Amino acid sequence: MSENSNLDKVTADLLKPIRFNTGFKLWMTFLLVSFAVCMYAYTIQLREGLGVAGIRDYVSWGMYIANFVFFVATSLVGMLISAVLGLLKIKWAAPLTRIAEIIALAFAAVAGLVIISDMGRPDRLLYLFFYGRVQSPIVWDVTVVTTYVLISALLLYFPLIPDLKICSENHDISPKWMRKLYEILSLGWQGTPEQEKIVNKSIKILLVLIIPVALGIHTVTSWLFAATSRTGWDSTIFGPYFVTGAFVCGCAAVIIAMYFFRNSYKLKDYITDMHFDKMGKLLVLVSLVYLYFNLNEFLVPGYKMKKFDAVHLTDMFAGENALLFWSIQLLGLILPIIILLFKKARKPLPMLIIALFVLVGGWFKRLIIIVPTMEHPYLPIQNVPENFKIYKPTLIETAITLASIILVLIIVTVLSKIVPILPIKETVEIENGDETNNI
Repeated sequence: MSENSNLDKVTADLLKPIRFNTGFKLWMTFLLVSFAVCMYAYTIQLREGLGVAGIRDYVSWGMYIANFVFFVATSLVGMLISAVLGLLKIKWAAPLTRIAEIIALAFAAVAGLVIISDMGRPDRLLYLFFYGRVQSPIVWDVTVVTTYVLISALLLYFPLIPDLKICSENHDISPKWMRKLYEILSLGWQGTPEQEKIVNKSIKILLVLIIPVALGIHTVTSWLFAATSRTGWDSTIFGPYFVTGAFVCGCAAVIIAMYFFRNSYKLKDYITDMHFDKMGKLLVLVSLVYLYFNLNEFLVPGYKMKKFDAVHLTDMFAGENALLFWSIQLLGLILPIIILLFKKARKPLPMLIIALFVLVGGWFKRLIIIVPTMEHPYLPIQNVPENFKIYKPTLIETAITLASIILVLIIVTVLSKIVPILPIKETVEIENGDETNNI
């Protein structure tokens, strides 16, 4: 098959999913209705106050902040796939960069909104910008999250410019206004050497910039915890610990997206078993590093066993939170590492199941970092109602948390339906046999 005919085939295959078909409309209807129901729960919280959620004076952070940390974590996969593997010129990862960037943009953008759900007075959000102090880690968090969203959006957009031009010239794409929009967004792309030089240089600059910003976003988030003297958070390893945990969640999210895009969009010729095998190996690598930090988190305070550390660790290992703690460690980290060492497990369906366990375990890991620590303050809890002592999520709190997850699915679904989910140029190069790199 000639290169031109191969280009035509790849282009047709990758543009075919850009259709507002019945399946898309039904799925979007389901998501929008579910989102509306969950947002109704937020209107109740807005009217009645945070008392309708499970958070109280002592456990003042619950599912909302766990969700925020989880979203920030998952968004880091854009940096890992696009920047780290991209700058290392790992060819097999090239088709996955757009999936990773869409996930990164969706999770990072919604993370900024998630924090509002934990505010009793969201109308005072602007005060953070008017009166924020440089000494506050929250101001740093807002700054790096905003910067990361901006760079992720640009990293998604710049490689899209040539594909947008192809979309604008494809008359099978309807309605007509979409082709006109593609034409505008392609910025007059003609594929000249000068244009390619400008785009490639811009992408390289962004790839370099996003690495320190991505590391900063989760390091600053970890400082929100580590800057306190609370047992369970008073640690110097929280920065790298959070970053490696973020890579684990991000890789799992990409694997799940790969499976559904591969099957729903009929891309089995382009998202192959080889890609799942490589992503499985990458997931093992980052999980091993994360396991090391997990051991550090508990081994060091467990060896010293100070008074309050003993209370905290006993609760985690053998107390009320033991079942959740060991389920997270075993089902969400240790067993996936062991299973993925076998090549037969690094196939699409087993990888999907493993990634789901890892991703769900990653969410509950953030919850168990927050709640047990806040349930064990240094001073005794006394003269308060019983429900102030133990954190229990409420239905309204759960619905509001689900709203943010649904919003991420909406963003990912819409973006994957209006742009080619795989980069056309890189995919053509790979189809022509230019793929030799391994991890």
